[in-house]
Amino acid sequence: MPRVSYVNGYYQRHEDALVHVEDRGYQFADGVYEVCAVLGGVLHDLDGHWDRLLRSLNNLDIDLPMSKAAFTVVLKQMIAKNRLKEGIVYYQITRGVASRDHALGFRPRPSLVVTAKRVGFKDKVMLARHGVGVIMAPDMRWARCDIKSVALLPNILVKEVARRRQAFEAWMVRGGVVTEGSLSNSWIVDEHGVLRTHPLGSQILGGITRQTLCRLAQDLGLSFEERAFTVEEAKSAREAFLSSSSSFVMPVTEIDGVQIGSGLPGEITAQLSAAYWDYVEGQTGVNHWR
Repeated sequence: MPRVSYVNGYYQRHEDALVHVEDRGYQFADGVYEVCAVLGGVLHDLDGHWDRLLRSLNNLDIDLPMSKAAFTVVLKQMIAKNRLKEGIVYYQITRGVASRDHALGFRPRPSLVVTAKRVGFKDKVMLARHGVGVIMAPDMRWARCDIKSVALLPNILVKEVARRRQAFEAWMVRGGVVTEGSLSNSWIVDEHGVLRTHPLGSQILGGITRQTLCRLAQDLGLSFEERAFTVEEAKSAREAFLSSSSSFVMPVTEIDGVQIGSGLPGEITAQLSAAYWDYVEGQTGVNHWR
């Protein structure tokens, strides 16, 4: 069946979905976005994504185009119209259409675009049984990484380097410290057995999966700190993994060609992953990947 997209109040065939040439998202990357996983036909972690969307909009002083209730209806309609059981819903809000000028003397009407796409998450779950490799790359991003901006060129560039080097992801480094991946948060279990991830702030995007894992780590009684780690600490870690809304909990077994721990997914990573999938099942009813 043909894909359906939503653009500023209209559902239309994906190939016919267009935005104005002077939309500021296109001209200036003046906008924000979110990506929600759909599991069993259900939006996963919608409240967390909604709260982060509001924070991003507020930080950029962009108006919300509709209420949460209306927005939820649009997302659910997108799932229904695309008959989506497993995949992602992407939604983007830009400042809107205006004659190209850096400064604005008025508030244009924000533009809202929503797309839906089937994604085979089972492949990611299979990868997680063995773990993946990552590389280190310089963090070239702007100073407000906590805003989920559509300005993703630095992320794209390091992700392409990872692809060329046959790595799953690139972990970005600033001042010798690992900040996060091109589209994921970074975690290690250090040599003392402490689970660590970079603290919230302007240097990283606070992932929704990261948020859940922080809570689960505390619920499990794990030794856990939101504390940055260096490249050297990452390569000498007992365990490592990454987290995101589309990769969930993904063990990292190699960094820049250096084996991490035993070279297999670690015990704490497996414990957290199991707790995370219990959480997913509670939200969506999906349990067939255990």
